[in-house]
Amino acid sequence: MASLKALKLRIGSVKSTQKITKAMKTVAAAKLRRAQDAAVAGRPYAERLEAVMASLASKVTISASSPRLLAGTGKSDVHLIVVMTSERGLAGGFNTNIVRAARRQADELQAQGKTVRFYLAGRKGRGVINRYYPKQTLHDFDMSHAKKAAFEDAQAIAQDLIARYDAGEFDVAHLFFSRFQSALVQEPTGKQIIPVPLDATSSASSTSVSAAVTYEPDEEAILADLLPKNVAIQIYRALLENQAGFYGSQMTAMDNATRNAGDMINRLSIAYNRQRQAAITTELVEIISGAEAL
Repeated sequence: MASLKALKLRIGSVKSTQKITKAMKTVAAAKLRRAQDAAVAGRPYAERLEAVMASLASKVTISASSPRLLAGTGKSDVHLIVVMTSERGLAGGFNTNIVRAARRQADELQAQGKTVRFYLAGRKGRGVINRYYPKQTLHDFDMSHAKKAAFEDAQAIAQDLIARYDAGEFDVAHLFFSRFQSALVQEPTGKQIIPVPLDATSSASSTSVSAAVTYEPDEEAILADLLPKNVAIQIYRALLENQAGFYGSQMTAMDNATRNAGDMINRLSIAYNRQRQAAITTELVEIISGAEAL
């Protein structure tokens, strides 16, 4: 059994930890509101851009002259999985869930005989991916400088991905991130971003209202300019969703940690008081016994 001094030190240590977790919860809650507003505001633009691109793609006959981001390379042997995680931890299972979804996709592709490569953006995904898939990381994009989700980072990642795609380093790219639902719920999501999935374009175009539209220049010229922008926008949306999801997960995790620390303090205090009372009772018994002996 721990001594009274050890219990007192332990209670003080847990109280200090509780103050830290409570402060981190407050900071995460303050940042969550802005991050949530940014993520929700970015969804309509990204979704509408996909719909417009789908409408244009449905009017184009895919041929050798079509943009590669639409037509593809003609094969699907090498798949690139873009894993977007946070730079920091203490957010419960936020990063773990994203990596788990990416690993599930990678294992399914490898079971089909495909070659899988990884493109990492965020420090918290490196350890697990490098441990389970050694020498399969194509590139690790440094996000340590980013204090918040910025479109410049999304553009840099998109340009790098498109350059590697044009160089023939992969045939298909999948993007994995966490879609923000609420402070308690974040949904790991995976979607194909390169080339444009034809099933997505057909489904989106089928739900759109048909109208007589004349394009200048033609559809292929517009697509050639629009497709790279779409990749950047989808990556930027993933950054915004991840940022909101991270703060939501961190706020929830720190709230749980604060409450757990309070429960531990209560248990330690009870143990401390019981042991202290037992020591006092023992001293009283010794005093009474000595007085009776005299």
